[in-house]
Amino acid sequence: MAAEVAYCVKCKEKRDMKDPKEIVMKSGMKAMQGTCSVCGTKMFKILGKK
Repeated sequence: MAAEVAYCVKCKEKRDMKDPKEIVMKSGMKAMQGTCSVCGTKMFKILGKK
């Protein structure tokens, strides 16, 4: 399984996401949620349409 890459607002760089989980937002759009592998900050990446 390839590591999911997302932008970390604390590191200000794109980092690998640790323990990514696919979620569905209130609007019905899919997203990935996990933590930064370096600093541990919560990360969020919107995947796209419904």
